[in-house]
Amino acid sequence: MEVSRRVSHLAPSPTVAMMNRAKALIAQGIDVLSFSAGEPDFDTPERIKRAAIDALLAGQTKYMPTAGDPATRKVIADKLTRENRIPDCTADHIVIGAGGKHSLYVLFQTLLDPPPEGFPAGAPREEALLPSPTWVSYAPHIELAGGRVVEIPAPPEAGFKITPEQLRRAITPRSRLLVLNSPSNPCGTMYTEAELRGLAAVVAEAARTVAPNLMVISDEIYEKIVYGGVPHFSIGSIPEIAERTVTINGLSKAFAMTGWRVGYAAGSGEFGLRLAKAMTTLQGQMTTNITSFIYPAIRVALTECADDVERMRQAFARRAALITDLITKIPGLTVARPTGAFYVFPDVSGHFGKATPKGRRITDATTFCEALQDEARLAFVQGDDFGGSGPRCVRISFACSEEQIEKGMARLGEFLASLR
Repeated sequence: MEVSRRVSHLAPSPTVAMMNRAKALIAQGIDVLSFSAGEPDFDTPERIKRAAIDALLAGQTKYMPTAGDPATRKVIADKLTRENRIPDCTADHIVIGAGGKHSLYVLFQTLLDPPPEGFPAGAPREEALLPSPTWVSYAPHIELAGGRVVEIPAPPEAGFKITPEQLRRAITPRSRLLVLNSPSNPCGTMYTEAELRGLAAVVAEAARTVAPNLMVISDEIYEKIVYGGVPHFSIGSIPEIAERTVTINGLSKAFAMTGWRVGYAAGSGEFGLRLAKAMTTLQGQMTTNITSFIYPAIRVALTECADDVERMRQAFARRAALITDLITKIPGLTVARPTGAFYVFPDVSGHFGKATPKGRRITDATTFCEALQDEARLAFVQGDDFGGSGPRCVRISFACSEEQIEKGMARLGEFLASLR
């Protein structure tokens, strides 16, 4: 007996794998400093926890509407209208899912189709344009939905961002989706409003000509963790492509609620209503609603916890400055200064071809990370699966204390100095 080819060919998430490996070593009492998890080290704010506890004690433990209860969807829609300036966005445009990753999976399944049955192997598939390096789960989600990933290189010298001209060259009649993530995981950089308007103009032009079904998926899960002088801007606020844009967000990062599993998708206009209805139908055959007593906590987070979010944002800003300054002092590393999220993505290829004191040869980012964890007790994530220039890089999450950052970068410097 065999499992499906779809799953047997599916690679595990490298970020989750490295995080789990580090946790297993720590559980054995081994002194591993982990910089692998994209998870804030802060506790969920007390007001949010209290709202869920009160709802649980009040008996809010039954099934809820698949897309989320109307009151919570309205709070999300009001937030998107007020803060993100997304037009024609109502509660009926919102679908709440079990984390941003789940919302993305449902969205890709809803928007992409594989070639019709009977088409020959290798038949053209709908294309998803993916600026790379990029988060590791986009490509598997797209491929599981039957689409084909088309990477658009976003090099470090360009701040890991693509240009309108690059986008224009990549669009074909088969282009269905453009996936954007700003601020970026793994790069820690973000697009300016002017840059996003430039990309939006290309999308609008292509939609009138070569790619009438082209849409934008804007993953804004890190929107509130910005500190580099670049204000966050939602591309879905641009009227010309508002109805062609789906905004993905959630509470995991900004509100330190990773384990709560709260994400949402939001559209705009007439098509946004149709899309929300279709996503709700699919989700109804999967998870149905998220945990029922969490909905009041979502409302409290989005309406009462701005001060908690700001406190955490300021901490991430200090950590970003600290880790960047420490890395730039280590010979053989180059890094783009982060402006959002809580990652840096340094190029470590200057050390490829060297050997560790134990004789391990460093040939790529994977062997670099393996040797680093085994010999220096540091857990980073290899950049190979992020695409683009990723194979030369490692992702370092600084969602940890300043003390750990200082200790970890000292270990990194010592490890690199020992290579020959």
